[in-house]
Formats: sequence, structure tokens, C-alpha cells
Amino acid sequence: MDLNVRDRVYVITGGARGLGRATADQLVADGARVVLSGRSRDSLDAAVAELGEGAVAVEADNSDPAAPGRLVAAAQDTWGRLDGVLISVGGPPKGSVTGTSDADWTTSFESVFLGAVRVAREVAAVLEEGGSITFVLSVSAKAPLADMAISNGLRPGLAMVAKQLADELGPRGIRVNGLMPGRIDTERVRELDAAGGDAEASKAQQLSSIPLRRYGTPDEFGRTAAFLMSPASGFVSGVLLAVDGGLSRPL
Repeated sequence: MDLNVRDRVYVITGGARGLGRATADQLVADGARVVLSGRSRDSLDAAVAELGEGAVAVEADNSDPAAPGRLVAAAQDTWGRLDGVLISVGGPPKGSVTGTSDADWTTSFESVFLGAVRVAREVAAVLEEGGSITFVLSVSAKAPLADMAISNGLRPGLAMVAKQLADELGPRGIRVNGLMPGRIDTERVRELDAAGGDAEASKAQQLSSIPLRRYGTPDEFGRTAAFLMSPASGFVSGVLLAVDGGLSRPL
């Protein structure tokens, strides 16, 4: 399928590694240009070197109020346009509700929630008809995950922001959607499996709850995200799409 993204320009936050990087790989392979952001200069430089002339990078943290403006400027200054954004952030720390400190809640709120809203708001201000905004959420937007209090608290709210933003921007021809990854085989998920002390046992337990009985691959997520961001899904908006091998049970 032709995604019709050739020469279109997309910002991808958290784009140096993991799900953001997998999406960048797919978009660039299909002829798009990408602006990657992240907190590690080394990781960003490595990603740009591998992606080639279709990518530039901006060292930025989503919790920084100045970050969205820098990302928009990088797209416009480099390629003269901006067609969409994938808003992806690192996962918040594990923990229970009673065991999570105010500091951890506040730090995560700044990056996971408020930072994502800022990026969406500033990108929306410059997008034209046909543009798209896509949030990377989690299956915790629909049902709680064990020992993931911060994610369980913030992701549903961000999902509702995405829904409302789809209503607000729809009359301008701009689409807004969310992706809800489950267990995708990224460095982040491997860290979560290892956190309990027995990574193999944790993974086996997780696999038993996934109908496909395996973890997803970053490439599978990247292809799904690229499609949802692209004009190929031009009549899809206000959708929260699970990419989880059948893990999610809610309708």
C-alpha cells in the first residue's frame, strides 16, 4: 500500500529509540522526512546517521515548555512544512498508588501528560488540512496494569484529551488518534520484565495473557503508526487503536 507520505514531514518525539524510532524507520522508508526528538544526543545522532538525509534531530525533553516550538521550527526551517506528529514519551516508573511519591507523580505529569498536550497544541497551530496528530498511549488507557499507578492514572486522561482534540480540529481537516501498545519487545518492556528479578518468569506470565502468545515487534508497531499518521487512513479520526496481540478485552 502506498501511504502517500513522500516528502511529507513528521515530528516524532522520543524518536531515537523504541516505538518512536520504529515509526521513523517506516516513514523514512516510504519517502517521508522526520524530525526526531529525545534527551540523549548520542542516541539521536546515531539514529540520524542510520536514517540518512530524511532525518534531523533536536535534543529536547517533552517536559520543557520550549521544546514544541523548537521542533516545529526545525521542521519548517529544514523542509518548509509540517504534516503531523507522533507524540511518544518514555514510560513512567513502576509503582503502587500508595507507594508513589508526589515527586514522581509531578515529574511524570510534566512529561507524560502536560508535555504531550503542549506538543499537540503547538503542532496543531501550524498544521494544515490533511495533517495528523497521533498520541502513543498504552493499553492502560482502557484498563489498569499491575503496579503501574502513574501510567494507569495519566494515560486515560491523555486519551480523553486526544478524543476532544479530534473534535476541535476535525473541522480544519486535521485528524487526531491514539495508539495503545501492549507488550512490544522494546528495551523499556525488557526492563519492566527484569524489574521483578526474574525476567523469564515475568515474560512467561505476560505471554499467557496475550492471545497471540508472543510480544509484538517494534516494526509491527511502526507500520501501524505510519499508516495511522498517513493520508492512507484519511477518514480515521478520534480512534484509540490497540496494538497488543489481542490483550485488551474492553470494547
